[in-house]
Amino acid sequence: MTTHAGADKPDDEGKEAGSSDDEQDLAPDLSQADRETVEKRKSPPARIVHEVIRQQGIEELDRPAASLVWSGVAAGVTIWLSLIAQAALMLKLPDTPWKPVIAALGYSVGFIVTILGRLQLFTETTIVAVLPLATHLSWPNLGRTLRLWALVFGANMLGTLAVAILIPHVNLVTPELLGAMIDVSSHLKELTPGDAFARGIPAGFVLATIAWLLPNTRGQEVWVVTLLTYIIALASFSHVIAGSAEAWLLMMTGHATFAFAAFGFILPALVGNIVGGTGLFAVLAHAQVRSEL
Repeated sequence: MTTHAGADKPDDEGKEAGSSDDEQDLAPDLSQADRETVEKRKSPPARIVHEVIRQQGIEELDRPAASLVWSGVAAGVTIWLSLIAQAALMLKLPDTPWKPVIAALGYSVGFIVTILGRLQLFTETTIVAVLPLATHLSWPNLGRTLRLWALVFGANMLGTLAVAILIPHVNLVTPELLGAMIDVSSHLKELTPGDAFARGIPAGFVLATIAWLLPNTRGQEVWVVTLLTYIIALASFSHVIAGSAEAWLLMMTGHATFAFAAFGFILPALVGNIVGGTGLFAVLAHAQVRSEL
């Protein structure tokens, strides 16, 4: 057997059989324990996050219609916690210039429960359900995506509308809190359909960002959801599901018409959320890893 003269060079001594290229790129003076620590602390590459979300999307696309609908209704009901918490803070806080800034934190409550509870929220599906389609473009995949969107959005609307019907007539909240909820919701009346659409784009982008970040948050999910949804409230962006709770409440208490709620806010906000979540974030997220798939 022929022996190569350079087989025992010092550079090769640190390379163990079966070691990966990433391990070989680490500093040679690191111990094995240090190398394992580095591997654990490394963030997964974008293609891994993409694949995690794509697999999640495939699972959601394959769920029975009844499961999607009930989960979507539950999300529509739960998202009311955002309006209730925000209004309760506005009611309890002293009248100061920073009162709206603190009260806006309440907006995150419904999203925390809905997202971390794995309920079907339409604006999350703008990226989760689209990555499988973007990876394998086909008419059947498009049909599956549209089916998921229709079921989840319809169920979300049913949930938010059901609570809006109950709240003014069943005394679910105190009259004072109901008044505060109407006051918080009244900002919608200042929006034109064009405003609702435009402000819906960044809201859709933010929710898609949350779905992208969650696989890599490592126990910080609550803070990620709180921070990003807090931005939606502070910037007065238009989130179609949380905003529909406000729009339906205004309608059920006589402060707005059905035409305004459905076509003046919900429809344009829906289109804006789709543009922001799918047209911008999902496309960009897929484009950055497309050549690596």
